[in-house]
Amino acid sequence: MWGAFATILLASVTLVTSQTDRTGWTVTVDSFQTGTDNEAAKVLDGNTGTLWHTQWMPTAVPLPHTITLDMKKTYNVNGLTYLPRQDGNANGNIGQHLIQLSSDGTTWTTVASGTYLDDSSLKSTPWTTAQARYVRLVAQTEAGGRGPWTSAAEINVLSTATYTKPPTNLGIWGATLDFPIVPAAAAVLPNGKVLMWSSWKPLDFNGGGGSGTTDTCIYDPATGTVSRKIVTETQHDMFCPGLSLDASGRPFVTGGNDAAKLSIYDPNGNSWVAGPNMKIQRGYQSSATLSDGRIFTIGGSWSGGEGNKNGEVWSPASNSWSLLPGCPVAPMLTADTRGAYRADNHGWLFGWKSGSVFQAGPSKAMNWYTTTGTGAQKAAGLRGTDPDAMNGNAIMYDAVNGKILTVGGAPNYQDNPATSNARIVTIGAPGTTASVAAIGNMANARAFHNSVVMPDGKVLVVGGESYPVPFSDATSTLVPELFNPATSSFTSVNPIAVPRVYHSWALLLPDATVISGGGGLCGACQTNHPNAQIYSPAYLYKADGTKASRPVINSVSATSVAVGAKITISMNRAVTRFSLVRYGSGTHSVNTDQRRVPLTPTASGLSYTVTVPSDSGVALPGAWMLFALDSAGVPSVAKTIFIKSS
Repeated sequence: MWGAFATILLASVTLVTSQTDRTGWTVTVDSFQTGTDNEAAKVLDGNTGTLWHTQWMPTAVPLPHTITLDMKKTYNVNGLTYLPRQDGNANGNIGQHLIQLSSDGTTWTTVASGTYLDDSSLKSTPWTTAQARYVRLVAQTEAGGRGPWTSAAEINVLSTATYTKPPTNLGIWGATLDFPIVPAAAAVLPNGKVLMWSSWKPLDFNGGGGSGTTDTCIYDPATGTVSRKIVTETQHDMFCPGLSLDASGRPFVTGGNDAAKLSIYDPNGNSWVAGPNMKIQRGYQSSATLSDGRIFTIGGSWSGGEGNKNGEVWSPASNSWSLLPGCPVAPMLTADTRGAYRADNHGWLFGWKSGSVFQAGPSKAMNWYTTTGTGAQKAAGLRGTDPDAMNGNAIMYDAVNGKILTVGGAPNYQDNPATSNARIVTIGAPGTTASVAAIGNMANARAFHNSVVMPDGKVLVVGGESYPVPFSDATSTLVPELFNPATSSFTSVNPIAVPRVYHSWALLLPDATVISGGGGLCGACQTNHPNAQIYSPAYLYKADGTKASRPVINSVSATSVAVGAKITISMNRAVTRFSLVRYGSGTHSVNTDQRRVPLTPTASGLSYTVTVPSDSGVALPGAWMLFALDSAGVPSVAKTIFIKSS
């Protein structure tokens, strides 16, 4: 444990990080208990049986508490490990915290924040490499709320031999966000908060089937706080589910470890409610919100039995499921070597016009599904020469023109090389053959990656690995790529600090940044990643590296509109274009919610009018982010707009 050393070979980046030699270091704290052997130096003594503890008598010193390491010289630091006390007593376990760096001990930069799980396991926080002599851990809360104490057995700092300051013209990855769970699924809520969950345990999914429990947390970007909640009221272990945001912006979670269940999260009441069970038990299925607000699901042989996971649809009007025998899963199966168990997983679904669904992959065969009556299916053609692309991505970056980017994936779920393939699929009227264009490939082969459409129409591709193996980081790709639809090409950007592969996700936030998190959820394995980072794209910076001034939406004429409606927007200064991006959700590299609608305004001074597309298959019902962009491409912070179906 104490001789940790890791080398991860990554496309374009070799990350070598090791535990830094603590010889000669000193430590200072705001408090320790005198008259005991709980002084600060215990965190550096290499003995897991000793500990530092803040003062508890005669009176306890209140939180927050700080412990500062002076490493005596500058290192290229990129992580910290914190070992809670190992004596069987949990008093003082650190919960909410900050990790800060300094070169002089006076001016501090925060490189990590969040909340640690309240247990005795080793906590590891990585971050983007930076130079520092001093490292400070600030304990803001006691993890169990037992008292105003802080304790630690050992603290180590990770470092690397080389350092290059990341250029802002490639975007910047911000401070690491620590969570008390490994978040294998996530959704951005209309209030801007991020809902995440793991399984019945915070760090492990094994043995959860039938547990009826899900460990969840919510990250609030406005306050930086993380709140944890164990959900039992729906009797649903929501690991490996189907996931969509419904017409009200509520996360709609189906199947998984408890394969028949439906749970719906209400952001307004911060509560979960149980819905009716699906007709077919499923896990690893995909679902899609339809133009009329119903939700379609298909596939899912990971749980609830294998094969014949044909389509069904949920109606909000009746709060019930209906089988669609005319929507067979067979046409969208891959030729996976493990058969049905893997062949119907993670469909690339897009709700489209007249209640239809377009399935763009991962099978090389694309299909249309009709959801009226008993349903129907029609082939939409092959995705060019692209093979089956399991655990790849499909992103609707221009819904007005039916443009979908597909990237990466592998012929089989695991244990085979991924591809770097990229295609642009264009869809029109339901039932017609899709147009497919091959474009220049990505620089890196990827599977288990995630892709996010941004307000300007570019797509950020994050994480993945070149040879997909669940719960392995061995072939991870740290270097994201940015797709530019104007040139149909990819550009590499600054690397992430943490491998984001199996069980990871990435989502657009209302401030036009991208949050990327999760990976692992395998118990005592070495690839659990209970954290996230936020990427600030280059459009938020000026050429000199300073933050760009952002346009501000002062007001909008309506925050709930029907398709075809006009929205009048008051700006603080001139802008040139607008876009709507639907709020997103993600699990297992699938995000069927996100899509972008470019909007061309008419202007009268600083008042602009845009028109929502008139077809609810293009502008799906639900919660959307409305962005304004200036002539330099700098986006505003979004206003939330709810679009109602026709």
